[in-house]
Amino acid sequence: MMVDKHDQSKKSRLRKVSKRFFLHIHAPRMHPYSLKPTYTFGLGVILGSLFFVLIITGVLLMLYYIPSVERAYASVKDIVFVVKGGRIIRNLHRWAAHGMVFVAFLHLLRVFYTGSYLKRRTLNWNIGIAMLLVTLILSFSGYLLPWDQLAYWAVTIGSNIAASARELTDALGITHLFDPGGLIKKLLIGGETVGQDALTRFYMLHIIFLPLTLLVLMGWHFWRMRKDGGLSRPDDADELFRTAAVKSKILSDDTGTRIDDSKTDPHIFSWPTLMWVELALLVFTCAALMIFAFFFDAPLLEQANPLLPENPAKSPWYFLGIQELVSYSAFAGGVIIPLLFIVFLASIPFKDREDRHIGVWFSSKSGKKVTLYSVLYSVIITVGVLIVNVNFGWLGDWFKSIPQLIVILINPGTVLTLAYIAWSYIVRRKSGSTRFTVMALFTCAVVGLIVLTVVGVWFRGPDWEFYWLKSQWPLE
Repeated sequence: MMVDKHDQSKKSRLRKVSKRFFLHIHAPRMHPYSLKPTYTFGLGVILGSLFFVLIITGVLLMLYYIPSVERAYASVKDIVFVVKGGRIIRNLHRWAAHGMVFVAFLHLLRVFYTGSYLKRRTLNWNIGIAMLLVTLILSFSGYLLPWDQLAYWAVTIGSNIAASARELTDALGITHLFDPGGLIKKLLIGGETVGQDALTRFYMLHIIFLPLTLLVLMGWHFWRMRKDGGLSRPDDADELFRTAAVKSKILSDDTGTRIDDSKTDPHIFSWPTLMWVELALLVFTCAALMIFAFFFDAPLLEQANPLLPENPAKSPWYFLGIQELVSYSAFAGGVIIPLLFIVFLASIPFKDREDRHIGVWFSSKSGKKVTLYSVLYSVIITVGVLIVNVNFGWLGDWFKSIPQLIVILINPGTVLTLAYIAWSYIVRRKSGSTRFTVMALFTCAVVGLIVLTVVGVWFRGPDWEFYWLKSQWPLE
């Protein structure tokens, strides 16, 4: 009789998970290793929570926003100063968007350094890369909508980055015949300058196409997670669980009867354990956003004025590393290096086939050393190249008549790229491990991007000159 009740309880839980749409995205049973806080840090759930907040606040903002160059700025001011609760709603939307970009980046790091792209998870890794790119574009598309000076000139810089291929076609003298950079820019903003066409495009992308694309990718991502057996975990995760269960004396069935730990299935029911964890993370995310939205307002400068450029004109913070590269060479920094990095990310599961340490942070103690040395190497090389560039200039400053093609090929960005690749080659020769090789290159690239972003955010002033402090900026 007791067994029948126990079986009925199991079947009831399975039905709750499988028959409800919201719960259907989860497998009926899950491994307890997936709930280990220091393994995932809940980053995936936090991302989903941020996207949920963005949808709700975005729909509310749509009720009052007018996508017109004549009325967009005024409608945003009305949202902030006239609509009850409008300031908080706009702040929530703004900070959730930035938070989603930041957490997506952290999630990428978590998945990579735990080897969660290995075994059957190659496709899902690349779906995740696509989701990261869509998240960046989604955030960028909303940047223009307030139609203030910050938005206008940030998008202007971003559209110029999109047209970076013109540097190469200009150097070859074929821009009048073949202008892919100009084509991309016109597709993005509808012309050579940011105007109503750009605002309309960005608005439609922001409220329809990109959110729907991200929803489809999220659904695909969740489905692949279930097909791949849930979150990644070490091969000895079952044994780790049993050992921990025996030590804590919790290995028993629902009736409280001690069961044979050598035969038990360590998987637990998703309902209600996982649901409570996800609900707690949702509440935590919303509470953090509310606190942030209450104390920090989303910026709103003067209305956009095409005749009064911002100096320095900066792209959104998550593109400032690329803007720093573009300042060395538009084509190399805006096209070649970003494309190489995306191709590298997509190819990682095909380069690294060492799955014996899947689910383990940095794979092993040796992996931690490789990562640490790669961080130090990248910081030293990146800062060193920046010091040379800031204090002594580069080839274009040393040789005034140097061909532009040489500048495109040999600039601080390409030198750093080659230095990172050289380091990964050294690691490969020393360790013979493909896992450590991709770890070295990935770490160097990420740390280099962070350093360049920090320089762009805090140390670049008027005319993109380097200043230690804002107080050192020249008076206008």
